Amino acid sequence: MIEERYDEERFDFGERVRVTRNVRNDGTYPGMEVGELLIRRGSVGNVIEVGTFLQDQVVYTVHFLDQGRMIGCRAEELISGDAPWNPSRFEFHDMVVCSIDLGLQGNVLYEKGTQGEILKVLRDAIPMQYHVRFPGKTLQVPESVLEPADPTKFKEPEDY
Repeated sequence: MIEERYDEERFDFGERVRVTRNVRNDGTYPGMEVGELLIRRGSVGNVIEVGTFLQDQVVYTVHFLDQGRMIGCRAEELISGDAPWNPSRFEFHDMVVCSIDLGLQGNVLYEKGTQGEILKVLRDAIPMQYHVRFPGKTLQVPESVLEPADPTKFKEPEDY
């Protein structure tokens, strides 16, 4: 795996990879309902093909042998199968709000309740950290100060 690359050269054919987010049927997986869980985050499989979607998105076909499924995954949804796995509460693209005021050098940048979007999960950080895009800025924020933007639609990872 080439860490810094998010293109067709990032993972090689046959390489073990781990999916970092729950993968649900978007309507392209036959025999299952749209929205139904296909692969749970943390599952490990092997890259069997590299292709593109809409000519600009690299998609890896990953065979999850234990689940008996072959699923298309984007590079940002995968890490090396040998990389440490630290489960997270939030995933890439989740909408969150800060549960406290967030500041820098004594100045409040974002008040409690400001909404942001998870851009990256920093799994190696202890405690778990995220890159969160707030209006006008991206901050590195610990999981402990984030809450789901819409708690009525959010499912905790253990609830899947």
